[in-house]
Amino acid sequence: MAGPGQRPLRRCFRRADRAPGRVVRGRRATMERRQFEPGGETGVPGAGVREVLPPLVVRRKFTVEEYHRLAKAGILGEDDRVELIDGEILEMSPIGARHAACVDRMNRTFSSLSDRAIVRVQNPVRLGDLAEPQPDLALLRPQADFYAAGHPGPEDVLLVVEVAETSSDYDRQVKVPLYARWGIREVWLVDLEQDRIEVYRAPSPEGYREMVVVERGGRLGPVAFPDLELGAEDVLG
Repeated sequence: MAGPGQRPLRRCFRRADRAPGRVVRGRRATMERRQFEPGGETGVPGAGVREVLPPLVVRRKFTVEEYHRLAKAGILGEDDRVELIDGEILEMSPIGARHAACVDRMNRTFSSLSDRAIVRVQNPVRLGDLAEPQPDLALLRPQADFYAAGHPGPEDVLLVVEVAETSSDYDRQVKVPLYARWGIREVWLVDLEQDRIEVYRAPSPEGYREMVVVERGGRLGPVAFPDLELGAEDVLG
């Protein structure tokens, strides 16, 4: 589901499902069943009790290939700020001034790693067949073609940084667990509202096993580059 500031673009699809008591053609499907008391089928008033089940929502997930075909067909434009998360196309929040400044600040800081890592800003990372998030910043293993043959996968990612000005709950509850499931070794969540950095390490299918909060006055550095140490102010500004 979408977090604050994000919403799914499309949710209703046709489906050839003609099971009894179910209507599905791009709408919510409602199933009904009747429960009868003893003798309820005899026509005695009040004997028949109908129970309406909760609505059944039919969703259709997009694959990464289908997601790219939507762009090639012009359904998604180059200027659309969207990303694919668990098969759903989500619209990303507008980038505020503090958000942009934080990303630029880190981009400049990590430029010192240019001979040891590729620094990517707000570009896709492919995570299996149903997800292609666009983290604010990623450090990637060097590759001669700069990943022209295809977007990097989880094995190529050394660090992901997500900057949250208004969407920290969404990043924390949806994107960080997604990165953990795919084995991204380290994630920084820069929470501008709380003025702190959450550092996630040791990924597992259940989530990251280690999380440290770094506040102003504290220090941090990517586990892939232990010689690079930053102050929290270098990130938060």
